Amino acid sequence: MQVYDTVNKLAEEIKTSEEYSTFKIAKQAIDIMPEYKKKIDDFNKLRYEEQLNTMQTGKTDEAKMLNIQNMYKEMVEIPEIKKYFEAELKFNVMLADVNRIISEAVKDLLN
Repeated sequence: MQVYDTVNKLAEEIKTSEEYSTFKIAKQAIDIMPEYKKKIDDFNKLRYEEQLNTMQTGKTDEAKMLNIQNMYKEMVEIPEIKKYFEAELKFNVMLADVNRIISEAVKDLLN
């Protein structure tokens, strides 16, 4: 049971982290602005579709990637969206680090 106690403590630590709080505030700011939320949703959908296409075909659609890059450049000109993307990135990096640390601890069983 100690593992579950520890993971529950980790979950609480994550929820009280600066990365979580900053991302939550940025997300709330976007959620009350339907036009910004739609821009982000459309961007994420397009990015996801291109990632899926690349994984399935092994090829990147250069025109779609250019469109995604241009969308991103336009969007980060909007301060609220820029804050959202920065906060999202920092939060995702933290989660990825946690996953990497846990994976490293058990890698001998996974190989």
